Amino acid sequence: MRARGGVAIEDLEALRVPLTGYCYRLLGSSADTDDAVQETLIRASAKRDQYDPGRARLSTWVHRNATNVCIDMLRAAKRRALVVDVASATRGPDLGAPLPPETWVEPMPDSRLIDGQNPDDVVLARESVRLAFIAALQHLAPRQRAVLVLRDVLVFTAQETAEILGTTVPAVNSALQRARATLAANRPDPFDLYDPDDAAQRDLLRRYVAAFESHDIAGLTAVMREDAVASMPPFPWRMDGARTIAALAGSSDSCAGARLVPCRINGAPGFGQYRPGDGGVLHPFALVSVDIRDGRLTQMITFLGTQGRFAEFGLPASLRAGEEVTV
Repeated sequence: MRARGGVAIEDLEALRVPLTGYCYRLLGSSADTDDAVQETLIRASAKRDQYDPGRARLSTWVHRNATNVCIDMLRAAKRRALVVDVASATRGPDLGAPLPPETWVEPMPDSRLIDGQNPDDVVLARESVRLAFIAALQHLAPRQRAVLVLRDVLVFTAQETAEILGTTVPAVNSALQRARATLAANRPDPFDLYDPDDAAQRDLLRRYVAAFESHDIAGLTAVMREDAVASMPPFPWRMDGARTIAALAGSSDSCAGARLVPCRINGAPGFGQYRPGDGGVLHPFALVSVDIRDGRLTQMITFLGTQGRFAEFGLPASLRAGEEVTV
């Protein structure tokens, strides 16, 4: 149904994936992103007869709604982080006490964030939704965060960005300059560009899965960089070093019989970890994100408490022992 202003409901719905990517970059939370996108589309739908295509592109008009919603949500929010960025993160056998979910950047499936058939667009999208990049954005004030994402990631013009934020072009340029400087000071370590068609990366991930599932400590050590880091939010805990991480994973009784099923998390390789239950059935346990640097694994994040989100990542609800899975 098309309104007087020329906006159809299906035109708004077609923007759901781009809006999800935008709101997630600002908020760092899956649940908050869902709420923000839904509220944005509700507002846009209610006012669609007010849209004037002669004054602004539809995406500019809708992103203004999304920006207002996200900035309102961020007014009382604390900065989210990754465990590796928390100076007080504990080390050693004791995990400590879990912190509230809103402490951490949350994972998202590629299918909800990346929209576009142009290979160059997909590459840029993968890099701009990496967990480390989302965490780095959290160092920016909300409006600076919006300016940087709009200008440097989504490539809106300075004039369009000013219209979205209800400000001036000089104010946008000034905010962008400050945002870039802050981001540069908090930029994460570089990772290899993830390419699902790269044979070497596929082999590395295959070897990691085989070593993890067989408790092969030497094999696990071989696929990691010496300075690899593992973490398990919501616990403020980290483990450093390939040998230490491999020894823990290889000797832990809690991982006995566990399986890893590939998926894609935040533009990077990931897995759904399943653990055995009754009757030979393996049940969802946690989502695991990994990053690659110089041809080896450099960071592994096990997101505890995410077993209810497996379907969102295209993962099966359960596995049978020995069952082969194609995702």
